[in-house]
Amino acid sequence: MHSHQTPHETPHVGVVVIGYNDAAHIADAVRSALAQGPAVGEVVAVDDCSTDGTADLLRSLAAAEPRLRVVRREENSGGCGTPRNTGLDTVTSPYVMFLDSDDVLPPGAVKALLGAAREEHAQVASGLCVRRELPSGREVPWQEQLYRESAVLDRPEQLPRLVHDTLCVNKLYRTDFLREHSIRFPEGRFRYEDFVFTAQVLAAGPRIALVPDRVYVWNVRRSAGRLSISLDRAAVDNWQDRIVASRTAHAILLNAGRKELARAARAKFLDHELRMYVRELGLRDAEYRRAWWTHTRAYLGEYDAADWDDVDPLDPGRLLARVILASPEPRDLPRLRELAARPARLRPPYARDEHGTPVWAEDLPQVTLEPCLTRPAHLLPLAVDAELRPRAGGGLLRLRLHELYGTVASAGPRTLELQWRHRETGRTAQHATVPLVPAADGPWSAETVVDLAGLGSGTWDLHGRVCFADGTSREVTAHARAGAGRLCRRVVPSVRHGVLLVQPYATHSGALSLRLAAGPGGVMSVLRSRLRRLLH
Repeated sequence: MHSHQTPHETPHVGVVVIGYNDAAHIADAVRSALAQGPAVGEVVAVDDCSTDGTADLLRSLAAAEPRLRVVRREENSGGCGTPRNTGLDTVTSPYVMFLDSDDVLPPGAVKALLGAAREEHAQVASGLCVRRELPSGREVPWQEQLYRESAVLDRPEQLPRLVHDTLCVNKLYRTDFLREHSIRFPEGRFRYEDFVFTAQVLAAGPRIALVPDRVYVWNVRRSAGRLSISLDRAAVDNWQDRIVASRTAHAILLNAGRKELARAARAKFLDHELRMYVRELGLRDAEYRRAWWTHTRAYLGEYDAADWDDVDPLDPGRLLARVILASPEPRDLPRLRELAARPARLRPPYARDEHGTPVWAEDLPQVTLEPCLTRPAHLLPLAVDAELRPRAGGGLLRLRLHELYGTVASAGPRTLELQWRHRETGRTAQHATVPLVPAADGPWSAETVVDLAGLGSGTWDLHGRVCFADGTSREVTAHARAGAGRLCRRVVPSVRHGVLLVQPYATHSGALSLRLAAGPGGVMSVLRSRLRRLLH
């Protein structure tokens, strides 16, 4: 150790990098760990019996870097848990982090986490992870609200929302803390092993330091030839594995006496897992849907009264669960998809039972929507429909706000604030405020012109905000109205670009979005891409 090193630079941290057949990326992961500086005393790269040259690449890197140690497993484990355990067993440093072969640690990550852990005497330090969508480079913060400012928790129950951050990779752990409590990952091909590991960590009741710094970049390659284990959700066994991991995590917390965290984990399943997979049900075939519905009903049947009482009756995840539990067969999938959106949309029909009480459907009166009668309109899952008609000189955007058991009219909707947000860059454009005009039959309508040429190429999502007479407002997205050629690709003339290819479409959650290709070159690029997909 050199005398000029600060306490944070003293070699205290071991980084475990795991990889399998990822020679294209693992070097970047290893280098990002080594580039953290002298605080990283060792990088343990665990090769899970790769066959693509990963082992040779790691050995070559280790020959030039004394801090890098390579461990090759003789048999592929089929998952991420076993190689991480191998690395954990190998590490000799007081602190340990985990890094996947296709991700990277951003500069300063170790310094931020180690500094917080040492200064606050915390067994765990956690920071912000960003999901980087590739190849676009768009970055989406993961569980951002947990990391808006620095915080120290003497026990995890002080912030039950910690259960939402199930990642193990955006955290620094005291190695002796993990070993003392026998905290390890599930072995073998166990998907969502992070759920179980994180539950064990929280169950042990560590002192936790939270930092607002970016400490992990999670590269999401949805177009990769081989999807990651967690992203490959096409088969129903992925959902089964997610349920197993969620059930196991809940049991760990409950058995450790962490009842508040256990209930929070159950609520998290409704808000995150259930909503995400419901949005994708429309992509699956009938056999998948029936199997998914059966597995989901069985798991939700394990919830007890306290689990339900801990969730708002109008919480979208809770409503989804109640409909699923009330029906033995899949039903109302388009409407459930809209309810699973973010923000949620509760679309018609708005049924009532024989007593006039709002319910999900006349033949499902046990799923009550009675809180809609007393909840302020700006706290309700309002439904807005949208239709975009492309034409020369711009597109005509027509919108309709639905009534919801009289609460919308009582609040007095006045205007709809609109903006288009670029999917990849996050840039917003074409801000407009349009009046909401009441119709004789109840809904409110609005209309505005969209300067399509001004938006330019890319994918654009429509975002809005309904503003009421009392100054309150509700963030909304709009349901894409289909049928009668409303969502057809069209070529329109443009003074600025010569020509525009315009494609209004519905996202997985049913929201209106817009794909634009500007100029003859952009149009031809889209058509060639479409032709390639058809040929394959």
